[in-house]
Amino acid sequence: MKPQNLYSIRYLSIAAVLILALGVARSLLAPSEAAGSGSPPLRTVADIPMPGPAVRFDYQSLDQDQGRLYISHMNADQLVVFDTTTRQVVANLDGFKRVHGVWAVPSLGRVYASSTGEHQVAVLDMKTLKTVARAGPINYPDGIAYAPGANRVFVSDEHGNADAVIDAQTNKLIATIPLGGGAGNTVFDSVSGRMLVAVHETNELVAIDPATAKIVGRYSTTGARGPHGVSLDVANRLAFVAGEGNNMLVVVDLDTMKILASHPVGEDPDVLAFDPGLKRLYVSAESGKVTVFRENGRDLMSEGTLSIPHAHTVCVDPKTHLVYFPLENIHGRPLLRIMEPSPAS
Repeated sequence: MKPQNLYSIRYLSIAAVLILALGVARSLLAPSEAAGSGSPPLRTVADIPMPGPAVRFDYQSLDQDQGRLYISHMNADQLVVFDTTTRQVVANLDGFKRVHGVWAVPSLGRVYASSTGEHQVAVLDMKTLKTVARAGPINYPDGIAYAPGANRVFVSDEHGNADAVIDAQTNKLIATIPLGGGAGNTVFDSVSGRMLVAVHETNELVAIDPATAKIVGRYSTTGARGPHGVSLDVANRLAFVAGEGNNMLVVVDLDTMKILASHPVGEDPDVLAFDPGLKRLYVSAESGKVTVFRENGRDLMSEGTLSIPHAHTVCVDPKTHLVYFPLENIHGRPLLRIMEPSPAS
């Protein structure tokens, strides 16, 4: 071998090492933007330190009128109240053992929070942030939704294989609806006036009449096994249902309840959030993979994915289009990551 060939190989090896090192550095510095090709679908606007220990968060609920985001800090037994205008924590409330679901109802001036460790749903006054009532017992209260016409709160009793019904006037548990399997997310379809709840073992969306608290329909979620997360585009009459069992998302026609399409998502999908203005759907998974879709007629088109540690819960503000991810442990501390759609996406 000639000397010049030895030098060429040596320089090529050094260049390869430098390129590899730059790639590693990039992945360490920007883990949330390393997945996928091209521009990521979201970019970070701010990282806000959160109070409490670096432990798991769960559901969020946004009061658009007051600009307040209610965040369940599940393993801290706390409910965090965040001002989306000033981007400051205005309260960190104790006394919500293993809080899972949270749902703000501005028309009632109330916030409902699943105190799962106490088998109850706590009712808070929005003005004073004081707990004014507790309803139960509920075996494992999780997701929450409100039916305004019936003035009732519906609660996913995940391990109790039921949906629990609370009278919002008396704050009393008035019914328990057996589902035949574990309850995933419960959502309200304002057009049909029905509650929809995902049922894990039966692979169904179950429809409930809020006025009678009776099941009025069962619909297969074929393509999404172990359905859990649910979000709606009420105007376009679409439901989006994510299956924990096979990491798939199905698109359902809300009028016919037929499956229209299916798409792969991150491992163990959990919380979904839909932005009706931008027609974008965010699917957060326990694996930390966030899949972003855009509506394309009666189907979805992928906008890309992101890898965000601990991002299994997501909330979007329809007015500002900002997206919120409470992250349990970033460099030893919890934080709220605020993101926005990238200009190129």
